[in-house]
Amino acid sequence: MDQWTKIAHILQMLPPDSVQSLYPPNTFPIEARYYAAEWIDNQRWEDYSLDRPEMENNARELLNITRMELQKIANQLNVVEKMKLLHVTNNMADPSNVSIQTPEYNSTGTSFLEAKVHELMSLRQATHSQQEELNWEKQNLDTLEKQIRQGDQSKVKTANICKQHTMKLEFEIDQLITRRARCMEECVNSLQTCQMDYLRNLEEWKFAQHKSFVGFPFNDNLLPLQTWSEQLLWVIETLRGELTLIATPLPTCQLQLEKLLQSLFDNSLIVEKQPPQVIKTQSKFSTAVRCLLGEKVVPGKPVVIKAQVINELQAKNLGNMPSEIVAELINNQSILEKNPGNKTTCATFRNMSVKKIKRADRKGSESVTEEKFAILFSTEILYNGCSTPYMIQMISLPVVITVHGSQDSNALATILWDCAFARPERVPFAVPDYVSWREMCKTLNYKFISEVNTSHNLDKFNQHFLAQKIFDKPEFNGDFGEMMVSWAQFNKEVLPGRAFTFWQWFEGVTELSKRHLSPYWNDGLIFGFIGKHHLHMILNDSPTGTFLLRFSDSEIGGITIAYVSAGVGGQKIQNIQPFCKKDLEIRNLADRIGDIAEISYLYPNISKFEAFGKYITGLPLRPPDGYLPATLQTKVVA
Repeated sequence: MDQWTKIAHILQMLPPDSVQSLYPPNTFPIEARYYAAEWIDNQRWEDYSLDRPEMENNARELLNITRMELQKIANQLNVVEKMKLLHVTNNMADPSNVSIQTPEYNSTGTSFLEAKVHELMSLRQATHSQQEELNWEKQNLDTLEKQIRQGDQSKVKTANICKQHTMKLEFEIDQLITRRARCMEECVNSLQTCQMDYLRNLEEWKFAQHKSFVGFPFNDNLLPLQTWSEQLLWVIETLRGELTLIATPLPTCQLQLEKLLQSLFDNSLIVEKQPPQVIKTQSKFSTAVRCLLGEKVVPGKPVVIKAQVINELQAKNLGNMPSEIVAELINNQSILEKNPGNKTTCATFRNMSVKKIKRADRKGSESVTEEKFAILFSTEILYNGCSTPYMIQMISLPVVITVHGSQDSNALATILWDCAFARPERVPFAVPDYVSWREMCKTLNYKFISEVNTSHNLDKFNQHFLAQKIFDKPEFNGDFGEMMVSWAQFNKEVLPGRAFTFWQWFEGVTELSKRHLSPYWNDGLIFGFIGKHHLHMILNDSPTGTFLLRFSDSEIGGITIAYVSAGVGGQKIQNIQPFCKKDLEIRNLADRIGDIAEISYLYPNISKFEAFGKYITGLPLRPPDGYLPATLQTKVVA
């Protein structure tokens, strides 16, 4: 550390260009020198130079040890510094040792791990080569000593040289054996670190998949994780083989490898295509399970995956197969099949159906649409070199099972709350009772834009009105961000003066927009969520005939036209009876707007024909068989 302290003092006085020339980023950057200063100062770098090619193997080993040390240091740093130092170690990789393409998630750790495995294999090969040479020298020495015993004293000098060489080889072999044992321990420790990183990334993928139901961004590509998983299996397989060839007993390494193999298999199944999160009994649905260990587990006896429905209590106590059957599930078996085209190994369930369901005793006011289940997938995989098969289980995301379409909206509320607000690594299927409005608002926005298939977000006025509605504070103009929303406010208690909950109202608006209003919303023609007080502020000074489109406050799934009307006592704001799904199926919104003579300009001042002209269909074509055409028109009755 003293050397670095002196150097650092000098570097402060040098211009940036000079510092960069001393520590080029693509060779040995300054970050590595800084973080590993003490360790670097304690190494014998003077033993290595271009003039000593015989030290090349030793230099490669030191390079790998250096990278391992930097990786250890990186794991103790914050995420920004960690990634910078891991990038440094990746650039320091010995190209002769890296042979397998690594996935995008953690190329540094995997590359380093593979380099260590190749180093271990090289040490084994070197040991074998030295042992062969030793055996040859011992045979020569036995022959020479026999000749000396028979009186040939001319062989004494040669025998002494041979004996010295034999002793040297024995010493070198002992050194190699020690290095192999140490290298094996380093390999297993690096493997453990890399596998922990892999499992963490796998859990992050699952969590992102969970939140994607709400509309949160999600990259569903599993190929990088599959590649990573297959590489880890290759490393474990190779190390188990190398361990049998090491004379030194390493029981700790043996135990670690068995645990890592078990863990890799335990996490090898993933529900790539989740079942519908609201399942109606007697209805068909599909799902797909993928094995991330790929074709390595497929050859030979077919791997059958079985599915069954489990309740929340059973999900909390996974391990042994559930003894109680809570649902009759038909078409619940499938075989893992390899698809060479896309390099996947999947079991697809195409026609599953819940025939009947057994429900748990409900607490208090809990309804059937708040009861969560899951589908448990289980199988047994026999792996080479293992005497007993691995029993593997994986559960789907929570599902709600209904018997009638009228339950769908409330079931969706249960699922949305679960997907949006469940915490990572939770106890199944625990969710908070309260969330902040900031979280809720973000969730509603993602849900709306994903369902309506739009990039046009809910603006601050929309969001503020939604907060006023759920908290029943129509006059409040402050910040709702940190106020807490309860599950009861979301979908248990009806809104004041209404016969429906907040979610039922919001979901109705979302469904209407998805089916009939998406083009208008994308073009910014719908104001959407707005309270009457705000509405009057906007339209108060506008000319007669100015209008805007807002979602109905009093009906589920309705859109209304608010416009400035001329009256006896002056202008006033009128609201036309909301148009619902059945209305817009008969005549679209643009045609209805074109029909209404009382409205002329979309707020602030756009002609309604300029705004909606491209969506107006006009009169229908003349029908066949001599019939005269007929049409419907929308009129406002004052």
